[in-house]
Amino acid sequence: MKENLLVILGPTAVGKTELSIDIALRFKGEIISGDSMQVYKGMDIGTAKIKPEEMEGIPHYLIDQFSPDHYFSVAEFQELATRKITDINQKGHLPIIVGGTGLYIKSVTHNYQFPTVTSNESFRKELEEWVEKHGKEALHKRLENVDQETASRLHINDVKRVIRALEVFHASGKQLSELLKEQEINTPYQLLMIGLTMDRSKLYERINHRVDIMLNHGLIEEVENLLKQGYDERYIAMQGIGYKEIIHYLKGEIALEEAIHLIKQGTRRFAKRQLSWFRNMPEIQWFDISEAIHEDKQKNIDKIYELIAGKFHFLKN
Repeated sequence: MKENLLVILGPTAVGKTELSIDIALRFKGEIISGDSMQVYKGMDIGTAKIKPEEMEGIPHYLIDQFSPDHYFSVAEFQELATRKITDINQKGHLPIIVGGTGLYIKSVTHNYQFPTVTSNESFRKELEEWVEKHGKEALHKRLENVDQETASRLHINDVKRVIRALEVFHASGKQLSELLKEQEINTPYQLLMIGLTMDRSKLYERINHRVDIMLNHGLIEEVENLLKQGYDERYIAMQGIGYKEIIHYLKGEIALEEAIHLIKQGTRRFAKRQLSWFRNMPEIQWFDISEAIHEDKQKNIDKIYELIAGKFHFLKN
């Protein structure tokens, strides 16, 4: 008998957190963060991490697990999340993955078997020496030339993952993105995936407002504190949107106004990329929760509740 799994996903700032708490309260749920950044300690404001007082007693997992110098991979997320899904099911509760990191979520829902290409130390060393000579952007461009899809989701500064993707292509002759697409499309779970969306202009307005709130709530001080602890732009976590721009500001490289503009712009672009990724997942059932017409939003939320109740009927309170 398959284990139950509910997924609530959508672009950043769409309103996943608030709705997921209500769903968890209604359906005996426990929440697993499906966000690749909220796993880091001390990175609260810039990741829009839920506060303990907002959790309303609902257990949350994969939040505040590691320090920012930890290399948190999709394979590690898959292992930790899969284990937690089993634990929650064994308690008779409903595991709910909530987040916007598409690859991380899909690695769990579709049980990705990651390429077992053996590390080629000489090729890896060659690439490491090459990037020292030619730079990170040139290395990223090299990946883009052979696997544009993987390159589009990897940050230029994520040298470790870029090299791994090139290593997979070198050894197998196949793109990493192609190998992932070849995965079994069947899910090992009794799965329901709910996607939240809203009018694009309204979403962008919410994103801009959220960035303003982050600044007012101490984003600059949060980044300063992380830098004092030795966590700088060398670490992938510190390359997240909101963190790298404030680092540039604190180093005197850009004005605060420009940093804020870049954070808002980068977040809007990130939301667009999230939606593009999710659109390629036909299992998702989409619901518009735009606030412009309250009645329509509530109707869609009621439909979500009905869908969950029908799929996981024995869990309904």
